Amino acid sequence: MSYRRFYDCSVSEKLLYTLFIAILGTGYTFAMILLFVTVSTGDGEGGLSVDDIVIKYSGNRSGTRLEQALSAQMKAHRTEGEYLNITRWINSGASEAGYEEKIKQTFDRKCVFCHSPENPMNLPDLSSYEKVMEVVEIDMGESFGTLVRVSHIHLFGTAIIFYLLGRIFVLTEMPVLLKRTIVVVPFAAIAIDIGSWWFTKYSVNLFAYAVIVGGVGMGLSFALQSFLSFYQMWFVKARFKRKYESSSSVERRGEYRQE
Repeated sequence: MSYRRFYDCSVSEKLLYTLFIAILGTGYTFAMILLFVTVSTGDGEGGLSVDDIVIKYSGNRSGTRLEQALSAQMKAHRTEGEYLNITRWINSGASEAGYEEKIKQTFDRKCVFCHSPENPMNLPDLSSYEKVMEVVEIDMGESFGTLVRVSHIHLFGTAIIFYLLGRIFVLTEMPVLLKRTIVVVPFAAIAIDIGSWWFTKYSVNLFAYAVIVGGVGMGLSFALQSFLSFYQMWFVKARFKRKYESSSSVERRGEYRQE
């Protein structure tokens, strides 16, 4: 039984595959940058750490969500005086009168531009006292509803990405068991990554390490499949084609055209 390989593809097909992988890789890179920017500041320290992941999914129970954000992600956007003013208001009861008198002006000037109902990035709305009070609570991490929504989006999105990339990658020439392993790994990594979000939130913080393992597994799989596909697509055509064309027997053809 024969199977198509990259040396069977036309130049037009190869251009299509190459451009698709390039655009997909660019999008994947920006996704990783966004992940780093939004998650790595959770503990107030530089770099992505296990603590950042625990805080994202399980929360930081040492203060309100607003205080945690002001001491970490939003630290660069406020002054020390503004931070102290807001924390004093929270600790004194977070009254509406105190909000109107001391807090609203700061939020209107520095926060509402991004934290408004019109913002498409799902940031907390800080445009009114009622909305601010929703984040003046202990940080419990991602809510159940948010985790369900994000999980189903990532399951659909990443599965489609690796399916499409895998359809290109299966045209490579290599030992069958190795190819099957490389095809399976990213889907296992997706399950480990997203499943560990839930365990991190509701069970053991040790699963935050599994989130990192799953993410690294997806990234390495993406890079490996992309590189091998690109390399064999454009640089090893002659070697395999010569082997195939020099063989006159059906058995010889099967040797170089395995699954």
